[in-house]
Amino acid sequence: MIDTAQKLPDFSLENQDGQSRTNASYAGKWLVLYIYPKDDTPGCTVQGKSFTATKADYDAANAVVVGLSADDVKSHKDFCSKFSFNIELLADPNGKLLAALGVSQSDYKGTMYWDRTTFLVDPTGVVRKVYTKVDPNGHEAVLLEDIAALKG
Repeated sequence: MIDTAQKLPDFSLENQDGQSRTNASYAGKWLVLYIYPKDDTPGCTVQGKSFTATKADYDAANAVVVGLSADDVKSHKDFCSKFSFNIELLADPNGKLLAALGVSQSDYKGTMYWDRTTFLVDPTGVVRKVYTKVDPNGHEAVLLEDIAALKG
């Protein structure tokens, strides 16, 4: 898995609106790149709602929250619409960025899913912190605290 002090791998993926996003899309801001297993599942919904509820706090911290899963653009659009998410979700159906990040996979009832992992990336594109085995409950508050601490 990619670790702290490494640059975030280059990528070009579409968000829930079909807009192309690259590393440059987030340059100059703190990036919370959170990997989640699947759209419209309980833990993933909790996480999306929590980040949506705290978006103003992230904006104030010069940070952007971006979810990433192997679901496609349409699935992301439906997920965002259903729960009125105001965060971006990137579609990686081929798993290229997920693999480049070195995110692990786990089996759940015979299907492999990407493990819930978060990368906190500084405004220059360097990974400052990696969170594995993330509990979606309260994770947004931990990230805001860590961003504030890393900023000094």
